[in-house]
Amino acid sequence: MLTKEHTLLEPFTKEAWKKFTFKEIKKLSHNKSDNYVHTVLKRFVASEILHEERIGNNLVYSLSKKISSLNTIGFIVEYNANNAQHIPHKNIQKLINKLKTAFYIFIVTGSYAKAKQKEISDLDIVIICDNKQEPNAILSQIKLESELMVPEIHPYVFTQEQFYQMLTTKEENYGKEIARNNLIITGGKPYYSILMEAIDHGFNG
Repeated sequence: MLTKEHTLLEPFTKEAWKKFTFKEIKKLSHNKSDNYVHTVLKRFVASEILHEERIGNNLVYSLSKKISSLNTIGFIVEYNANNAQHIPHKNIQKLINKLKTAFYIFIVTGSYAKAKQKEISDLDIVIICDNKQEPNAILSQIKLESELMVPEIHPYVFTQEQFYQMLTTKEENYGKEIARNNLIITGGKPYYSILMEAIDHGFNG
């Protein structure tokens, strides 16, 4: 279960590539107490979830690349996605049950990820699989059932390397759109591991 402290990390879950000032974190997390925000941020820095640095007169915070950070952020996004009331979770679980690969990241994107879906909206999902897997083989496991569901589901499958390459190339593409707009059903930790690696190599949203 998420705690009040986790709300301070939610800006980082949405824009992991950004550095946030104290004031920005306080505003975006809807916390009113300076002392509370300061105390919790110090705790996150001490536990290596956040990195703190001074730029000019401001302290700025960014996501750490430590395991503790990936675990925490991954937990937050999975919890939020799996408790989103507007997502057809039963249909998603049916597709997950059909997957025969041991490693995958399951993402909802498009209008449902923004909670702006309409009655006629399709559900866009993305599966990121291990580099040794064949995306088309995974797609074939779920494509037929996806087309028969209501709402109809549009599945996309990429390997880890394909997703990473989309993030680090200069051109705008679907991978970058996924990074900016997603609900991560499962695989939060490996997703942020890929994302942080891409950030190290130039991805900035």
